[in-house]
Amino acid sequence: METTQIPTGTYICVDVETAGPSPGQYSLLSIGACTVFEAQSSFYIELKPVNGNIYLESLSVSRLSIARLVQEGVEPNEAMTRFDAWIETIVPPGQKPIFVAFNAAFDWMFISHYFYTYLGRNPFGHAALDIKSYFMGLTGVHWGETSMRKIAPNYLSKNGLDHHALQDALDQAEIFRQLLAQAKRKSLDRMGDQLEEEWLH
Repeated sequence: METTQIPTGTYICVDVETAGPSPGQYSLLSIGACTVFEAQSSFYIELKPVNGNIYLESLSVSRLSIARLVQEGVEPNEAMTRFDAWIETIVPPGQKPIFVAFNAAFDWMFISHYFYTYLGRNPFGHAALDIKSYFMGLTGVHWGETSMRKIAPNYLSKNGLDHHALQDALDQAEIFRQLLAQAKRKSLDRMGDQLEEEWLH
């Protein structure tokens, strides 16, 4: 497997399931994360809701039970502490965690909000790498062609995600690995074309 990881960062694919579309108003319900390259390490936790606000469309996607999470979910402060500790264990000294997600704007805003609310800092900083945008730039397609429904058949053995935070993070990491390898091949092809052109002239 090609490992094109840059030396100063560790790619971590993150997926979340929530009670609604915006942090602060709705609760973060589960976090799934994994390193993009092997040896692959993963993290999963379900959180206790911070309020009773529910956006039915979100719950219909995740199929998480608010009633169960009220009883069994981990307190948000403890959940973010555990997530932070896991990140520290898998990021080598001298490297930074790089947040990677499919539609990173959504997942990052919940993670950042919870990190700052409960730990006062975000180990990922103020940046996120969006797989949809990476795919758009790599392939030259329009934004409307970057949905999971259109991308997944080309990179996964299924047509979409399971909407379980950890499995989705693992699947998205697989897509991202293949995109990085595809980008590397394109770069090598361009270099080869340039060298051939220089040789001919």
